[in-house]
Amino acid sequence: MKDADEPGPFVKRQKSNFSHSFPAHSSQGSSRGNTFDNLRKAKQALPIFPARRTLINQIRRLASAIVIGETGSGKTTQIPQYLLESEVNKSSMIAITQPRRVAAITVAQRVAQEMGSTVGGIVGYCVRFEDVTAVNTKLKFMTDGMLLREAILDPHLTRYSIVMLDEAHERTIHTDVLFGVVKAAQRHRLKTGQPQLKIVVMSATMDVDHFSKYFNNAPVLYLEGRQFPIQVMHVKEPQSDYLFAALVTLFQIHKEAPAGEDVLIFLTGQEEIDSAVRSILDLSRDLNDFPKLQVYPLYAALPSHEQIKVFNKTLPGHRKVVVATNIAETSITIHGIKYVIDSGMVKAKVYHPLSGLDLLKVVTASRAQVLQRTGRAGREAPGICYRLFTEAQFKAMDVNTVPEIQRCNLASVVLQLMAMGISDVLSFDFMNKPAPESIKAALEELVLLGALERQPDSEMLKLTPVGKKMAAFPLDPRFSKVILLAKDFGCLEEILSIVSILSVDSVLLNSSKKRLQAGQAHEKFKSSEGDHIMLLNIYRAYKNVNGNRNWCYENYIVARNMNTAQQVRRQLREICVRQQLEISSCGRETTTIRRCLAVGFFMNAAELSKDGEFMTLTTRRQVSIHPSSCLFQHKPACVVYTELVKTSKTYMRTLSVVDPDWLMEAAPAYFRRKRASAIT
Repeated sequence: MKDADEPGPFVKRQKSNFSHSFPAHSSQGSSRGNTFDNLRKAKQALPIFPARRTLINQIRRLASAIVIGETGSGKTTQIPQYLLESEVNKSSMIAITQPRRVAAITVAQRVAQEMGSTVGGIVGYCVRFEDVTAVNTKLKFMTDGMLLREAILDPHLTRYSIVMLDEAHERTIHTDVLFGVVKAAQRHRLKTGQPQLKIVVMSATMDVDHFSKYFNNAPVLYLEGRQFPIQVMHVKEPQSDYLFAALVTLFQIHKEAPAGEDVLIFLTGQEEIDSAVRSILDLSRDLNDFPKLQVYPLYAALPSHEQIKVFNKTLPGHRKVVVATNIAETSITIHGIKYVIDSGMVKAKVYHPLSGLDLLKVVTASRAQVLQRTGRAGREAPGICYRLFTEAQFKAMDVNTVPEIQRCNLASVVLQLMAMGISDVLSFDFMNKPAPESIKAALEELVLLGALERQPDSEMLKLTPVGKKMAAFPLDPRFSKVILLAKDFGCLEEILSIVSILSVDSVLLNSSKKRLQAGQAHEKFKSSEGDHIMLLNIYRAYKNVNGNRNWCYENYIVARNMNTAQQVRRQLREICVRQQLEISSCGRETTTIRRCLAVGFFMNAAELSKDGEFMTLTTRRQVSIHPSSCLFQHKPACVVYTELVKTSKTYMRTLSVVDPDWLMEAAPAYFRRKRASAIT
């Protein structure tokens, strides 16, 4: 790579805001050894340690506080321990939320280790379908979705004295709803003279005015992390092909930088990353005089055992290259990274309430995301960030990412709020209010599913008995409704198996290196009736071999995800028992299953038109069967699907063949109204 002072594609700009105000401490040895003494020394070496007393005193006197600290400062693992050791919690539980399941589990394990205990005692965690806590648990790490579910039964969160909302800058849909829920609980407890509920919002972003104002002008406590200087370089001209530019930049670095200095490349999605990894490996074969490359992809759909490989230590004489989505922005720290190559792009899902369509498209990242990515280059030593966009393009980016709650289907959120007794959802205290049409679309969907009904002589909606049962399941409302319907269709056992597999990451291992072999192995499970029956076939086969890992390996099935699906199924079955649903099975009669799915997903139906293209029954939108479906090469007359996603085309994902008469029987008035509106 040419120096910025010479003619070349990049211009250089020093970043002055990547520094730390607390004394720097070496992190070496912080993860070595399991003795309590070593852990104590590691805790004291964190940048947060000098601010320990100040943090405790501030949080003790404040009702709400915003704590700003970069990844690596120690805020996530240390502040809960500080508050517990200083008895700020007054013997009650402290809830610490995380946007991601993996983070909640791993942080709980780390904190338990530091405290010399095991997970499930003083320190526990609670994630969807897994509760590892005890009566004596005081630090409870959990996903924000699980705390939200607790609020359905206890809106005032009386079990907790402190709620800590971590990684708040990610603005997931559950985090945004929690903001309003904990704020309301705090206000109620103050008015009624109950013990105070303290709120601590922890974020890695410096744009905190919004957070502070929302929580009644809460003070902001700044904690800068262990961050080394980072040289930022922009391209001089806009790039028409950021993927090609990323490869060129990588190999310029590779030819000049010594071995052991690793590279992190930010791209947008699985296909793009797999393509880049193949290209890097192909191009590196001819570079015999340079360090060998260890190339790893990293994206959410990648199996866990593949994701873990990014943490492998770089071999002597080698260079590690990680090609990742925005999953690597804040959730994890990959050791050894000195160079970051940022495409400046991200794949985002945007929901259109009028069409019911999820648009999955590549868009420009926000400045907040770009700064997070830049920071990855300076975790352990001075680094360099190569941005594949001009400085002018950077300045034109949105300051912050649009919150998820303003760009997704709100049906699940609205159902949870209604279950908490919040009937006027339109006036709920959101930090960033969703569009009224999004809330109205969610309300209409829940009415059609039978979860809500209009009160007599009023426009107000109330939760139905069916809606109360649906809210008991930690699922999308449509899946909850299908489970309730399965009782009447006599196929609850089969529907539980299907829904469980759809609730976890893909169980089909589609390795880019062995795609042909994987496809051949999956043929035996395919069904002409659709993907739902295929998933049922996989679950039955897995159960018949008692979850044998060798069987999974031979059949290109992700064993870990299948095991998780089995645990999910067990939990869902327990909920069904509590809801007094009769557990029934239809055996090998799969028609009953498809009828049940048709009634539950009648809003997600498409038919084959005369010109050979599929059209949705309600909006008359042209759609296609996704290439991953076992019906991809088929042309059934009518199908229901669980998801509609737009990339290069509008695709239906996870389909079943159904009879059109089943749909009309399920909701005749709905289809008559939709067809009439489509014609006009």
